[in-house]
Amino acid sequence: MCFREEVRRRTLKRFSGNLRNRSESKFDAYLRHFLLWIYPEIRLFRLFWKNTSKARSREPKLSPETIALIEEMARNNRLWGAERIRGELLKLDIRVCKRTIQKYMRHVRLPRPSGQKWATFLQNHAADIWACDFLQVTDLFFRPLFAFFIIELRSRKVIHVGVTRSPTDAWTAQQLREATPYGQTPKYLVRDNDSKFGHCFARVAATSGIKILKTPYHAPRANAICERFLGSVRRECLDHLLILSQKQLHRVLHSYVAYFNRARPHQGIHQQVPQGELPSVPPGQYGNRIISVPVLGGLHHEYRRVA
Repeated sequence: MCFREEVRRRTLKRFSGNLRNRSESKFDAYLRHFLLWIYPEIRLFRLFWKNTSKARSREPKLSPETIALIEEMARNNRLWGAERIRGELLKLDIRVCKRTIQKYMRHVRLPRPSGQKWATFLQNHAADIWACDFLQVTDLFFRPLFAFFIIELRSRKVIHVGVTRSPTDAWTAQQLREATPYGQTPKYLVRDNDSKFGHCFARVAATSGIKILKTPYHAPRANAICERFLGSVRRECLDHLLILSQKQLHRVLHSYVAYFNRARPHQGIHQQVPQGELPSVPPGQYGNRIISVPVLGGLHHEYRRVA
């Protein structure tokens, strides 16, 4: 500031000296007085813009009622994001940007638990986990049939399949007994909250040393591997056939399960088959001939290399 004052003083002194050397007229006097008068105005102008360009106050622009409404929406609607809350506020004629909503949501939303996720648990214990589920099928006469599957998660192998028209708790428990002969039981069994899994099913699982893991309601992804298999059964088998009776469905599903376990590559296990078949020809003696074996009446084909 002192340097600026010194420059101003020297400039005015030099300009005033030049004016004195000449014949001073009224115009020169007015010009000198104008320069002396305009300099304070320039300083005031600078101060004005300095104060105007300062950072805004950190006090929130929103009213406390709007902030409380945003926090209430975020607290009571855990599935809503900032954009969803912004839409609700627009319905109430309240305009708030997305970033502002996210700022006030942080104080309400608790961080997600840092424990092990469900997918991580399934991956770590896949060799000890089976999953089971029902598939409803409608025959040609619009009568319901129910197929029950048990799958091993690690190999994607179908352990057991059963078919019935009336899936009771006792029937489901009997299917679990047939799937676990000679003590060949898993450590965990994943199932949903269907009423078909009743007290008899739980008692058989407990006596076999199997721990039941129930999936949450309306959460099919918690049993994703079994749900994906049921979709494959529909797309690759049942959607192309007309089911007349329970025996036919039982025969068709057993044929498809044998093909699924023995010959169908699976993406989840790097295009390997769940249960590899022992080669009919010793290793190193394969020929160049490839044959196809029809499955399910030619709906699928299994390809093999023979001598």
